[in-house]
Amino acid sequence: MDEKNVQPLRTIDEINDMKWALRRFGTERDRFLFVFGINTGLRVSDIVPLKVGDVRGKQHVITREKKTGKVKRFYLNKALQDEINEYTYGMDDAEYLFPSRKGSAHISTTQAYRVLTKAADMLGRDDVGTHTMRKTFGYHHYKRNKDVATLQTLFNHSAPSITLKYIGITDDEVQATLEDFSL
Repeated sequence: MDEKNVQPLRTIDEINDMKWALRRFGTERDRFLFVFGINTGLRVSDIVPLKVGDVRGKQHVITREKKTGKVKRFYLNKALQDEINEYTYGMDDAEYLFPSRKGSAHISTTQAYRVLTKAADMLGRDDVGTHTMRKTFGYHHYKRNKDVATLQTLFNHSAPSITLKYIGITDDEVQATLEDFSL
């Protein structure tokens, strides 16, 4: 995997384009992986091993983060619950949410990367990777709530500056918020 400057998708149009490309050039599983990722902010390594029973009919999911070993409880909002119900219709609770087509395991993080980058290539983008999902969640959460402290907690980052850098909030964007600020 080449290291590249992976970015969040900053507009709803970019998100919708990605959903379209994943459905067009991938599978419904691939589109749902992206939707799940941008709506939970979880790392792909914590998403791919989930089973249907872990999320279907649930408002909260508790998982142990693979990277940090910390227990994380995350919320599934109504819109995501609806997506889950539609995607998992007819699936057994014991099945992987993101099953591999090879054998009885779940897809690997490498396969998730391939799926996302293939769709991005079809859109002429070279700035998409698995972290795009988490960064997109963080970027839009921050833009909507302007609450870096909560996002820092969600991401288990040690400092607000790390969180802002991670989600692609640049110095220019920070400066733009100050241009017409006056007390």
